[in-house]
Amino acid sequence: MTDLHRLSIRELSEGLKQAQFSSRELTEHYLKRIAQIDPKVKSYVTVTAEQALVEADAADAALKAGHAHALAGIPLAHKDIFCTQGIKTTAGSKMLDNFISPYDATVVAKAKAAGLVTLGKVNMDEFAMGSTSESSYFGATGNPWALDHVPGGSSGGSAAAVAADLAPIATGTDTGGSIRQPASFCGLTGLKPTYGRVSRFGMIAYASSLDQGGPMARSAEDCAYLMNVIAGHDTKDSTSVNKDVDDYVANLNGTTVKGLRIGIPKQYFNVAGLDADVKARVEESLKKLEEMGAILVEIDLNMTEAYVPTYYLIAPAEASSNLSRFDGVRYGYRCENPVDLMDLYKRSRSEGFGAEVQRRILIGTYALSAGYYDAYYVKAQKVRRLIQQDFLKAFENVDVIAAPSAPTTAYKIGANLSPTEMYLGDIYTLAVNLAGLPAINAPVGFDKDSLPVGLQLIGNYWSESQLLSIVHQYQQNTDWHTKRAAIAEENA
Repeated sequence: MTDLHRLSIRELSEGLKQAQFSSRELTEHYLKRIAQIDPKVKSYVTVTAEQALVEADAADAALKAGHAHALAGIPLAHKDIFCTQGIKTTAGSKMLDNFISPYDATVVAKAKAAGLVTLGKVNMDEFAMGSTSESSYFGATGNPWALDHVPGGSSGGSAAAVAADLAPIATGTDTGGSIRQPASFCGLTGLKPTYGRVSRFGMIAYASSLDQGGPMARSAEDCAYLMNVIAGHDTKDSTSVNKDVDDYVANLNGTTVKGLRIGIPKQYFNVAGLDADVKARVEESLKKLEEMGAILVEIDLNMTEAYVPTYYLIAPAEASSNLSRFDGVRYGYRCENPVDLMDLYKRSRSEGFGAEVQRRILIGTYALSAGYYDAYYVKAQKVRRLIQQDFLKAFENVDVIAAPSAPTTAYKIGANLSPTEMYLGDIYTLAVNLAGLPAINAPVGFDKDSLPVGLQLIGNYWSESQLLSIVHQYQQNTDWHTKRAAIAEENA
């Protein structure tokens, strides 16, 4: 029973159904690992041990009665941006350090209904703003492959927890790459679904037209299992799309790689900051797909230079609007002894929000202000449409588009990148959110420092099944997704 954390979701599901082990034993196994290993990694903000064991016992009862969901009894970690009833939900911020949600996010409710066991809430960049998880009020999380490096962001805690085998799967959110980039940095598979595929109800908003929840796991197969639970229409989310949901697990072999046309944007492989090792590993993975029968097609994506400026006008503008509710009046952090209402607003917000969140609120408020709204925000929305059209034109000739997930591997903690350097690190992921497209990261090797490298595949709308299937078949022919960091090999 010492190696339960090495089993895939399918193996865990089969083991529970065949009573080889119970959900309580599995949950206790993970809780023990968290207690012994997470102090080094710092991926969890809140561990819900008592509740997890209650949920595990309920799953065991359902399994015994023979009416359990395929994932009943399997533990998972939730990014601390999803509201969880009765459990602290902080979004990585001092502003919400004392907030206990009175309700569950739809993603959390669906996971509970399927019998999944919540191990706890994991760390993230404050309000999902950042690429390193260092902007969290609770401090930096370490990358399991090298604890003095970042796990990426904003879903860095989710990535680190899975990569250190402190949870078999985790939920993440992706506003500009926050599932794909940490998955790349930590050697995982991470799927950002089409906008509207997964409900945003109860997911603390950063930029509402860009945010999307999704799964993070070791393999495409594991991600498919969680997608089967969390995808689907939700009447509580007006941006949720009422469209039939695929059986992602059943469709894992539904796309044949033979004859698949993969677009290679020449602009993406000429980006100034693209690391030579990253480029080499991505090109090797494309060669492997070519050997499996795929056809590589060079394409043009002419709007590439517009990605970063467009995103960093639209996202902060929406953040400025969304975060105005945190004012020290209704809930969340409130400054001590305000002299008047203006002092209450000013000090609650300046003390409650960190530097990066304040920076983005200020940029966004400026872009939305009188005299600048048309010049900046409206123009950015027009460019956003051009970016979308650029992709749609490319999809007339190719099935998917390939790119690195990030131009580099994980940064060192405390590297103190300038805001511009950090924003440019998102060059390959931002456009997917601006266009609302689905995309997936797959681990494809390591750089010279033994840090993971990720390949990103971008699909047309509603093509999650296709993306999971392509990566699944790639993973049947490679073993990068099975590699484990030394800390994950430790037995608790």
